[in-house]
Amino acid sequence: MKFGILYEMQSPRPWDGGSDQRKFAEALDQIELADRIGIDYVWAVEHHFLEEYSHSSAPEVLLGAVTQRTKNIRLGHGITLTSPRINHPARLAERISTLDVLSGGRVEWGTGEGSTAIELEAFGIPYDEKRAMWEEGAREAANMMALDPYPGCRGTYFTMPCRSVVPKPLQRPHPPMWLACARRESIRRAALNGLGALVFGFVEPEEAAGWVREYYDIIRSDACVPAGHTVNANVAALCGFSVHEDGQVAVGRVASGFGFFGYGLGHVWTFGEHRPGRTDLWGEFKRAEDRIPFHPEQGAIGDPATVTDQLARYERAGVDQVILLQAVGHNRHEHICESLELFGRDILPPFRARDVLAQARKDESLEGHFAAARDRRARLTRYPRSEDIPVIRAAARQEALRDRLVPPEGEIGGGLPMLHESPGAARPGQDSG
Repeated sequence: MKFGILYEMQSPRPWDGGSDQRKFAEALDQIELADRIGIDYVWAVEHHFLEEYSHSSAPEVLLGAVTQRTKNIRLGHGITLTSPRINHPARLAERISTLDVLSGGRVEWGTGEGSTAIELEAFGIPYDEKRAMWEEGAREAANMMALDPYPGCRGTYFTMPCRSVVPKPLQRPHPPMWLACARRESIRRAALNGLGALVFGFVEPEEAAGWVREYYDIIRSDACVPAGHTVNANVAALCGFSVHEDGQVAVGRVASGFGFFGYGLGHVWTFGEHRPGRTDLWGEFKRAEDRIPFHPEQGAIGDPATVTDQLARYERAGVDQVILLQAVGHNRHEHICESLELFGRDILPPFRARDVLAQARKDESLEGHFAAARDRRARLTRYPRSEDIPVIRAAARQEALRDRLVPPEGEIGGGLPMLHESPGAARPGQDSG
């Protein structure tokens, strides 16, 4: 079993002019530490307009900075919102590919629909169409990374002509794809589409075991037809985390932060009435904090033995990755770093040793199923034929063909040497023979 860490970039009030800057600087320090101790993944969410709850509206920028401060940790979008009304598929493909190039091929590409009214209404996304938008955006962005040129699309939610989308990612045909999952139905959908399942709802290990079995039964079946061009068979589960030699200290350090996380989750998804720029989410939470239960035994929170036992339950359940959530609310940077240091020294090594052998067995047992799924996907792919690839004339050339004069030499380009016609080409109206 592997391990990841997750960042919502929560920034509860009260704010000052440097609040966001400190949060991002602390996150980068924590991720650099996680890379050093052997954490496998870092995940950064994409949310918009969710004041206090999540200021991670440009995760590609945060992860771009991470590429320059780490060597091994894999960089996960957890997730990109793939509706074309939020992220045009070409821009998604360009950003994911560039990040993959910068990181030396370390990107994990999580995808998802989005679900809060604050976000969906702002981008004009009808709730009953968001899944279809996710599917179209994710499928076409994957095609843009895998195919050269991209043959184009006349879809329901976006249209684009044939283009070569560059750069291409280092990981071919594209980085591993994941789907954000909150319910069992979405885990099934991840398996049917050959996607890793990012289970962001907190789930007990024994319940997770049933989900994992069903997921892999689908992966092995003929029903698995990848949404991308390959299969990423993995189940990752989110888990609250804090470890200290004194278990009560571990609990006390994160109780308020996780209380705020749960309250904020309810506010943006279920019960909240939000006034942009005016609602004080932290203040509302503090007034209700005494009535919000906190169950540390449901997470990996406590002394090293307690945390090890809880994580081992996920390992026995067949979970491929546990994503440790710690940087929430006003949890303190130094406590987060101390927890990570202790985890890396006393808890992580035996899990890593067992994972090496388990991963090799898993890859061997599933390769035949992966090959069959890739074949099913390939039969659905429209590969561009050379004779169908259009010629795109430069703008000035198009003007010339409309009997307009090409601008005189030097008129465009600020003195830079720019050719205004192909060397040896005929001018408009001139016989090219």
